[in-house]
Amino acid sequence: MSDKILIGRCDYADFPSLGLKAIGVKVDTGAYTSSIYCSKIEPITEGGKPAIRCTILDDSFPGSSERVFTDYFQKSISSSTGSAELRYIVRTTIILFGQEYPIELSLAGRRERRFPILIGRKLLNHIFIVDPARKNLSLKGKKRRAIVQKVKSANKKR
Repeated sequence: MSDKILIGRCDYADFPSLGLKAIGVKVDTGAYTSSIYCSKIEPITEGGKPAIRCTILDDSFPGSSERVFTDYFQKSISSSTGSAELRYIVRTTIILFGQEYPIELSLAGRRERRFPILIGRKLLNHIFIVDPARKNLSLKGKKRRAIVQKVKSANKKR
């Protein structure tokens, strides 16, 4: 029996350092690197050091904000159409199933997509098994944990 966590084709995750809670993510086993929709991506100098400034998401998503990243690198990423593009990659954390995991996100123009964040194989490998027939398994677990906490709290008061 595998100790991997079952995840569906899409879910909701938290990104605490980005100030994003319950943001929609799509699991993409065809992508190696995870990505987040950003706009106005530009290299800047912050405190004499190179940095990247961008707008995470946009006004149509709750939690949209301008961010400056000093921990980043660039990498050539192949799109779904096969064309290579040099993108900025930032390091942050994601919370799924109540656990925090380090994740690298490429800053990408994903405006036309339904999900603002894609989760790629680099995070999925060795942790998750994907069942494309399921969805929102982490969110359902989060709701279940909240209900259990309320019941435990109510029982303590008795």
